[in-house]
Amino acid sequence: MSQPAPKLSELGRFWTIPNILSMARLVIILPVTWLIVVDGPLWWIMVLLLLAIATDYFDGRVARWSDQVSDWGKVLDPMADKFGGGFVIAALTYIDALPLWFFLVLAIRDFSILAGGEYLRHKTGQIVASIWVGKIAVTGVAITALAALLKADEPVLLVCIWATVILLVYSFVRYFVRFFGYLRDPSSVQDLA
Repeated sequence: MSQPAPKLSELGRFWTIPNILSMARLVIILPVTWLIVVDGPLWWIMVLLLLAIATDYFDGRVARWSDQVSDWGKVLDPMADKFGGGFVIAALTYIDALPLWFFLVLAIRDFSILAGGEYLRHKTGQIVASIWVGKIAVTGVAITALAALLKADEPVLLVCIWATVILLVYSFVRYFVRFFGYLRDPSSVQDLA
């Protein structure tokens, strides 16, 4: 039997340091995207991207270290990853630094994962955290974006693109298996991580 999805007020404390770090990542990505599109100074883009990457690195660690793991964090962190990566890759696609098909693979995967997570939340009342292979795929997206920004030689960029596509597809399959496993048996989610 389905449990009602938790209301926003039931997701726990919102204003925690880890959640602020995740939201900062979303804010940082906006000027990065703009600077990429207008061919802004590369050093500014790199500084802001490294700052965004640092917030991604520290938000989960701070949450665990300070005992501030929250359902909000389980929503904000992957959302910041997906929107951040999506905006940067969209900007790089817009300036022809990356192929459109790469952006589409990322966008379809991320939209499907977000939609599946929202469906599970409504169906079971549970908010499911990201899986490690998904975090590795996000790292691949970041490396590919950096390679494109630094105008890496075409063979290097192609290796980054294809390695990231493999990670994106593999992580999507893992999320897909996890999604259906969780629908069959909600207690199995830890076994599928």
